[in-house]
Amino acid sequence: MTRRLAFAFCLVAGMAFGHTAESAGAAPSDLDPAIVGVLQKDGIRVKDGAKVVMEFWFVSALPGGSASGAPNVTMPELPHGALMGVVRFPAKYMDRRGQSIQPGVYSMRFSFYPENGDHQGAAPQRDFLVLSPIANDKDPKATPAFDALMEMSRKASGTPHPLVLSMWKQDAAAFKPGVAAEGESDQALQLKVGETPIAVIVAGVSNH
Repeated sequence: MTRRLAFAFCLVAGMAFGHTAESAGAAPSDLDPAIVGVLQKDGIRVKDGAKVVMEFWFVSALPGGSASGAPNVTMPELPHGALMGVVRFPAKYMDRRGQSIQPGVYSMRFSFYPENGDHQGAAPQRDFLVLSPIANDKDPKATPAFDALMEMSRKASGTPHPLVLSMWKQDAAAFKPGVAAEGESDQALQLKVGETPIAVIVAGVSNH
């Protein structure tokens, strides 16, 4: 990430909620070298006021392989289970479902919720980043199937439901790097993975 882009992250903020984004520097030194090798050199730190709530290191390019082709997702060209990066939580955090996320580093893999009626109203798109303990996930080329990925993530949540972050491919015309309000109560981080703009909800509440 260039200094100019890092500066842009500082400027674009969800001021009503106090969320901002800035450079996070290099990925954690204790990550597996194979994982580090596919990540962007400069991460993104998300802060709520002065408090750091999470740090992201996304992959430097979108993963290739067999496309999921899944309907009603914004990134059907991605293989299911593809590694999208890692995220570090310096302190206990809550996901949009109110589940606790313990401090630590987690892998983020691409998935989408099943169309079984259980997630009606969860998000307008099905795309999600599924979080798993990084200690159990060291192969950047792996593309675990849905059930296997959910089981990996349950080790992070400690509940029957995986830990997830809602994400989607952002419209290029609406792309603004940084954190901004999304809908009535959410805050979304916008960034680019390679040349593709995406958005990830970093704060908010969902009843689903």
